[in-house]
Amino acid sequence: MRALTRKSVLPLTFIVIVAAAVVGYSAEDADIGNIVSGRSSFGKSGEPGQDPQDQDPAATAPADDGNAYTPRRTEQNARVGAVFEKDESGDHFCTASVVQSPGRNMLITAAHCAFDAEAGTTVNDLVFAPDYRDGDGPTGLWKIRKVVLDDRWAKSQDEDLDVAFLILDKKDGKQIQDVLGGNTLGIDRGFDNEVKITGYPTSRNTPISCQNRTTKFSDTQLRIQCTDFEGGTSGSPWLADYDPKSHTGTVIGVLGGHEGGGDEDDISYAAYFDDDVAELYKHAQDVD
Repeated sequence: MRALTRKSVLPLTFIVIVAAAVVGYSAEDADIGNIVSGRSSFGKSGEPGQDPQDQDPAATAPADDGNAYTPRRTEQNARVGAVFEKDESGDHFCTASVVQSPGRNMLITAAHCAFDAEAGTTVNDLVFAPDYRDGDGPTGLWKIRKVVLDDRWAKSQDEDLDVAFLILDKKDGKQIQDVLGGNTLGIDRGFDNEVKITGYPTSRNTPISCQNRTTKFSDTQLRIQCTDFEGGTSGSPWLADYDPKSHTGTVIGVLGGHEGGGDEDDISYAAYFDDDVAELYKHAQDVD
């Protein structure tokens, strides 16, 4: 799978180690000022490639199913953003999005977006730029304070557990969900779903979106055909059932899993959200 050229060669992901041991989970406070040397190269976390064709922002409908297009700035799209190391001066290399939580401060992404497996340590200086376009994020940068992922991912990079929840610091006295709202998490939604995927290829300063139906790749992995989802799109939410009245949708997967999300730009994967992900989500709320 395609990945950003980084300082090391394996995945990255945050671990949070808690003494209160819920077996199978890791959690750790991320000191934003403590720079860990090196992000790793894995999956669709970051290598530049060819730009998809931009769609006219005034267009009234998205591109045909399976084809990437440039989404308009909307309340729905504003919950998806680019992940940077420390600040916006470098390349964005992964994607994350806001999910609802009691603390109103949670993102979901791929586990490999936050842990350097070669170093065996977290990358502690990541920030989130929601609705980032052409150097501008309307709500600025949000610091990632804590990451929760399954300890089995940290030990073996199990592709079926390539999911992480990120806890953000407040910004200007507000939680991110207070500013942008959040999507719900969908567990055991089956393998056939109409979804919209939005992500940030490293080669672009605007997001791309794609709409298509998911298919079953294995008992634990979803598959989708969407063009131009290259490096940088790891962690992109697979959003189903968006309700314009409540302004919420349901995240049923994140780009990652098999081969870190896939080794072709036009085919992507996601770990199936099962009881393990449900438990991880609950644990993330408990340790917040």
